[in-house]
Amino acid sequence: MTVTPQEDFATRLDAAVSDGTFARITLGKPRGEDPTLQKLIVRPVTLKSGPHLSFVWRHDTRDLTKNLPPAEAVREISRLIGTVFHSAHLATTRQSAQLEFNRKGEPRLHLGRAVEPPPDTAHDRAKPRLLAPDAQDWLQALGVTNAAGIVREGMTDKHRQIHKFTEILSHLVAEAPLAADRPVEITDMGCGKGYLTFATHDYFDRALQRSARICGVEARPELVTLCNRIAHDTGRTKLSFVGGTIQEAELPDPDVLIALHACDTATDDALARGVKAGATLLVVSPCCQKELRPQLHAAPVLAPALRHGIWQERHAEFVTDALRALLLEWAGYETKVFEFISTEHTARNLMIAATKRPGLARDEATAAKVRDLAAFYGIKTQALARHLSFDF
Repeated sequence: MTVTPQEDFATRLDAAVSDGTFARITLGKPRGEDPTLQKLIVRPVTLKSGPHLSFVWRHDTRDLTKNLPPAEAVREISRLIGTVFHSAHLATTRQSAQLEFNRKGEPRLHLGRAVEPPPDTAHDRAKPRLLAPDAQDWLQALGVTNAAGIVREGMTDKHRQIHKFTEILSHLVAEAPLAADRPVEITDMGCGKGYLTFATHDYFDRALQRSARICGVEARPELVTLCNRIAHDTGRTKLSFVGGTIQEAELPDPDVLIALHACDTATDDALARGVKAGATLLVVSPCCQKELRPQLHAAPVLAPALRHGIWQERHAEFVTDALRALLLEWAGYETKVFEFISTEHTARNLMIAATKRPGLARDEATAAKVRDLAAFYGIKTQALARHLSFDF
């Protein structure tokens, strides 16, 4: 019986996992429904419960990880090849194998050299960080770490959030057409204690080594004083903090506007200020979306579910952020909506990122989508729409 290239590849994968020669497998050329999916990387790890395969699903702005027992992992990989992914590269300590599908869906198998050295199966490998070691000075000053550089008790989630935000920002900045002939103007609206403002500064100034001026805006004067002192004491001359509200603070027009966890319509205030300034990149993480909840009149079929307060709250969040994303698209931005960080670490985990593209302009097709959504829920007014003079 003739063995197909795909069957041959599956046999080699199963044998490598079984005899311990498996190093990794990378699945590429995704053909699934998720446009943000880039590739899947699988490697062996050793957990307390024994050997597993670690799946890292790499998306545009986030990675998702899942560990499976070897037999289950092999079945899952075999299922994905030729369906979700049309390219598979298997690396073992004996030989490598590359399976590719052409446009007609026909598989081709190519064999190559073994990988050296043998794979590292340590589960808790140190993750690469985009923040330089000298970020330790402000992390310590803001109470995230102690003098030894160890994360303080109760600050683990904040520490993880800082690094995750920096990772996401690096992806967004790489895709944004920021001006290259002058310093990038960056504003962090409602910056609070400045954790992410300092992280943004260090990413641009010390990791990316790109000229930028970063300003944090905060209404509480004691936090403005604290952050300016730390910026001065740690030699961050391109980082400053000013007092004021999102709407009233006097600032240069930003190229990048950040507003994380700005409550209720403060997120709309920040987005509107960025849009009106022609900002290239907007990055917001909404919080406490209360404005639309009293207005929502959902279709009768949803009424039994929405009699529960928790569903009303989440429904209002969904509709609010869906409208924001559509309004930004109407205003000439490409938008992405995704999880910022796992709900295990914070319940406020949604992020909206919008990139201004040359040539994108307001169009009636997108305006119609906004009006259709508003009409479906009986919405008469919304903060970002008011700011942008959009008429429902």
